[in-house]
Amino acid sequence: MSEKKSPAPDDSEQFAKVGRGVTLCYETFGDPGDSPILLIMGLGSQMTAWPNVFCERLAEGGHFVVRFDNRDCGRSWRASHVPPPRPWQLALRRFDADQYTLTDMTRDTAGLIDALELEPVHVVGVSMGGMIAQTLAAQYPEQVRSLVSIMSTTGARGQGRTHPSTVRLVLGPVARDEDAAVERSIRLFRHIGSRGFPFDEAAARERARLGYRRGFHPAGTGRQMGAIIKSGDRSAEVARITAPTLVLHGDHDPMVDPSGGRATAETIPGARLQTIPGMGHDLPAGALEQLAELILDHAAQAGSPVGAGLLAG
Repeated sequence: MSEKKSPAPDDSEQFAKVGRGVTLCYETFGDPGDSPILLIMGLGSQMTAWPNVFCERLAEGGHFVVRFDNRDCGRSWRASHVPPPRPWQLALRRFDADQYTLTDMTRDTAGLIDALELEPVHVVGVSMGGMIAQTLAAQYPEQVRSLVSIMSTTGARGQGRTHPSTVRLVLGPVARDEDAAVERSIRLFRHIGSRGFPFDEAAARERARLGYRRGFHPAGTGRQMGAIIKSGDRSAEVARITAPTLVLHGDHDPMVDPSGGRATAETIPGARLQTIPGMGHDLPAGALEQLAELILDHAAQAGSPVGAGLLAG
């Protein structure tokens, strides 16, 4: 099946060249003169998976909020020249020579920070986005004022494992049309989502339809999964992080077991772990205010210098 092409972008969405031919789509909330928070989304998830109300809450808390589509997702650059890895390649860790890694995705993120003149940023990443955020803090410490790693892990063997039932869902047949894609998304998030908060199916369907229409790209999700697995155990690098770090994780997460959050907090010097009761591998509406408050408090403790960047002009 051919992948769905993206419709014309909304007026609020912009594009930035971040190096090596890669262009990322991004969107902003708040005053460009406020201290920036950069939000990094997870595997196969577009920037719109960060709820608007959550982004607006962070902006109301005194921050300039930037969310973006990672490479191979949404409206950002696609590595279409690289075949997505097959399940056996993921299992054996044997990849095409051009398969990118989390370091390449991190380089994109660093390029976006440079292009928008945001440095230094408070960086918040969820799942794969947490891995990218960790790598950014380790490899580009001058760009990161504080780090929040949500429902993520370090890649250490035996930590943050994905439950076999979740693997079967993720690697299941690709949807062939919009309705099938929406139903597949609902099944997945009912499985991995938060048990301690109500599941808003109407909102989940709306996000899934928006994602399909912005850019249905299963091959990109496969390559992102390859990037995670090819990157392997990043513990030694993560241990070099010096930015003030908050680790957030739910107490029941079938996608990234809570041991991943514990491993992250134990690996980063001085990191603080906060477990969110009832939260799974999603951002439930009932937890958004708590998550926003934790992030805002962490940013305040890390310091929030105000500096006008490119976007302020």
